[in-house]
Amino acid sequence: MSATDRRSPPQSSLLAAGATMLGLSLLLFWLPILGPAIAGGVGGRMAGSPARGVLLALLPAVAVGILIVLVLGAFDLPVLGAVAGLGVAVVVLVQDLPLLIGAAVGGMSAE
Repeated sequence: MSATDRRSPPQSSLLAAGATMLGLSLLLFWLPILGPAIAGGVGGRMAGSPARGVLLALLPAVAVGILIVLVLGAFDLPVLGAVAGLGVAVVVLVQDLPLLIGAAVGGMSAE
């Protein structure tokens, strides 16, 4: 097999990988550290690379933080919204640390 015959592994869509990661996280909620790590590993492998897997794992934290900033900004509380949004984003990131690690490892295994 020559170098030109080698093909990269097929990458699924980010939407499918993200949905799989979310679904497995919900199904394996009863495994405190192992559940999110497994979900991240499967989602990262489906994403096809460590960067894409970690991006998928980070999106919910960023989305929740932005949503809180927007909601509290709509009630004329932009400073409180910024502080609360950042705090929630940090808490979600810390809680999803096994998911992030699993996504990076799953992405590395796909390469």
